[in-house]
Amino acid sequence: MASSKATPSRLRAAATSSQKIFEKLPHEILDTILSYLDASALFSMSHTNKLFYQLASNNVLWKKLYIADICNNKKQKADIMNVQFLSKKTRDHVVGYWKELYVKTVTHREVKKWKRLLGPINSHTGLPSQTEQVLRNLRVTWELTITDMSGRVTTLELSWSHFSEISLTLCWCGGDSLPNYGEIFSLQLHGVRRIAFSWPDLKKLRQLLPSKRSLVANLNKQHLTKCAQVIGQDQFVLLKLLQPGIIIGLWRDGTSVAFIMFTLHFYKLVERSTRGSHDCSYVEPIIQPPFDDIDTEYGLHGYKLHIVLHNTECKLMSESFSQLFCHRAHISNGWIQLTAISRTNSSQHVQLSGKPNLHWRCEALEGTVENCCIMSLTLLDEFGNQFSCVTTPISMELEKAAVSYDYDGEHYLIQHEDSNIQVKMQLVKMTAKKHFVVSLIVYVSVLFVNKHFSRDY
Repeated sequence: MASSKATPSRLRAAATSSQKIFEKLPHEILDTILSYLDASALFSMSHTNKLFYQLASNNVLWKKLYIADICNNKKQKADIMNVQFLSKKTRDHVVGYWKELYVKTVTHREVKKWKRLLGPINSHTGLPSQTEQVLRNLRVTWELTITDMSGRVTTLELSWSHFSEISLTLCWCGGDSLPNYGEIFSLQLHGVRRIAFSWPDLKKLRQLLPSKRSLVANLNKQHLTKCAQVIGQDQFVLLKLLQPGIIIGLWRDGTSVAFIMFTLHFYKLVERSTRGSHDCSYVEPIIQPPFDDIDTEYGLHGYKLHIVLHNTECKLMSESFSQLFCHRAHISNGWIQLTAISRTNSSQHVQLSGKPNLHWRCEALEGTVENCCIMSLTLLDEFGNQFSCVTTPISMELEKAAVSYDYDGEHYLIQHEDSNIQVKMQLVKMTAKKHFVVSLIVYVSVLFVNKHFSRDY
């Protein structure tokens, strides 16, 4: 007796046979059948084959869905009037016009919804309080696209992620799919969002739609080679900082890539991950703070700093400092100095809750790089507006000379520098393996201050 088991070849033959049957039916009958489907089902059909894609993009079908699903609220008079005007020109629109309009409207509603859901602004961080929850609700994930020197493009799905207080850590472990470090030509990070329908009159059916990609970061060959610096290592991997916020883990042979890690600050992270395009990043609108031509020290005081030291598992320190200032006479070498923790004031010193180590995991292996962690900080101006944000892996360098005689132990220095801001932090590792931050100074570029406050220091 012949086996009735469905083989792949039989399944393909059955699918081809079904498609031929549908192709023989008049389009009027097919349109009538499809008119009983909702938006989710139509989108599912459109990914079956070319015929169904064309049938499921019918303007008449989507116009009816738009009127039924989008304009069913009496308060949306503007939408209804717009539909009545556009419906007269349905035949003049290209195929898929109403389908695209439906998706854009759903997207616009979701944008308005997540703006409400972001919640109130945290007075310490200056950030919305529900960033993580909104990213999860919007089904946002991130993909890494790697182009090698030969032009071959590889897109990797996220291996794992970790949300911290004001930042997000993303990691990709590609195994054999990752080219050698020297063969990487560029890296592109995209936020990927899938729009879901959840209208009550669609029988609560949630169907994920094709994804929308937003460019978050783009690194070229120069970032991968000239700007890279080693920030730590253990028995398995060597960590290279490509630019602030991005590290690449190399196996100890120095060429094979173990993993690639991005650390992203929460500031405008929802917008950056959803509002850009495949080729262009989200552009933040410029908002100038009020100009004060009376206060001679305007732009030099009233700063608030929130800083977090953490790794990929837990938080080591979270502190806020207010009313930071620098007198005009103390501006030096094009930088203003904001002292958050003074080395000479022991009452300001802060103890870390754990060891500053960076844990990593990659497929079957994992490890810990000592004296290395992630620093996330946000600096607010006197109006509570975001002035500067930084999230980046950092390393602790052993200092030969003691910076504090109140502590008996090894002294370390943490430094970060970019064109707008510098951070210098000094720590002491006690014999009991306790770590204390004994100094924290933030330097801000005078050019950056002038640009932000329209001053001329």
